[in-house]
Amino acid sequence: MNALRFFPFQAWLAALVLVLGCLPIAVQCQTDSHRIVTGPQTSTQIQIGEDISRYAAQPAGISLQVLPSKGSVENVQRLRYEPRVRLALVQADVYRAYTNLMNSGNSAAGKLIQPLRVVLPLFDDEIHVVVRADSPLASLRDIRGKRINIGPVGSGTAMTATTLYQTMFGEPIPEELISTDTNEIALGKLANQSGPEVVFVVSGQPVGLFTNIKPSVEQHFKLLRFDASSPIEQTALYVYQAAKIEHKSYPNWLAEDLPGLSTKTLLVTYDYNTPETRQMLVQLVQSLCSQFQTLQAEGHTKWKQVRLDQPPLGRGWQYYAPTKNALDQCIKERTPPARSTCSRDEALLGFCTRAR
Repeated sequence: MNALRFFPFQAWLAALVLVLGCLPIAVQCQTDSHRIVTGPQTSTQIQIGEDISRYAAQPAGISLQVLPSKGSVENVQRLRYEPRVRLALVQADVYRAYTNLMNSGNSAAGKLIQPLRVVLPLFDDEIHVVVRADSPLASLRDIRGKRINIGPVGSGTAMTATTLYQTMFGEPIPEELISTDTNEIALGKLANQSGPEVVFVVSGQPVGLFTNIKPSVEQHFKLLRFDASSPIEQTALYVYQAAKIEHKSYPNWLAEDLPGLSTKTLLVTYDYNTPETRQMLVQLVQSLCSQFQTLQAEGHTKWKQVRLDQPPLGRGWQYYAPTKNALDQCIKERTPPARSTCSRDEALLGFCTRAR
């Protein structure tokens, strides 16, 4: 199964817009507000979206409504088709998933993904692969042929679970082994041995779902580790990055740091050409740049992973040129000019450092 095959397209989304209309989260619903689609209510993504609205959009006089979603796949669709949605949080591996679908003959997938542009890479989404504490499974390669809950169709978790499995084993997850329950329902079934053997949860650590685990409950579950010495698991590094799921993120659950995998969450927009939209996005990133220290100090802890210097992107992704130029200029203005020469007296008085 490929999660993308089961996600409805234009017709379904037209109905979705009529139903959703406005879903206020951090700000009051306004018909003229811009919108950012994020993730589930308990996710790191929605908190990041609220930070962008509060600390970047509001100081710039921009009304940015924060909307929940199932995750990356839904966000790509809504960014393309839903009115007023100008930004989305999207996992970097979505490009690989859509490209795989395009290469299998679905030309619509390519048309949908190619106009997307990155405003800024944000944070790492750790891939939490959960099994029962008494399960014989130990590392990621052990999930082959097991009953797997990939998360709701349209979610970033479902996309990552199916893409990771395909990457490691060269074949899709057999459809009869897949379930698509929410994380909460799936973990309940896992604890009761009434459903999946493996549950995927993809979100930036610490995930609220796990930080709230009570000392008596965490004994039911464990996380699978990424084994870098395994040739099968090494193939995952073509798409994902090695990471650590840290003890400090889940002190009631993990006894030590655990090697794992992650994918980057990106702040994404469309390749807009209209002057009004371009200007709004430029003003937003200028405000984000000027408020960056506040975001890191008062926003979600994941802001400490964010870099404004726009590092290289994964294969297929491109930066949105207007916001890239604005961030480049902002960084330049914030960075003191380098001194090419320095007198001895200036160096002695601490104004510059002489080259050796």
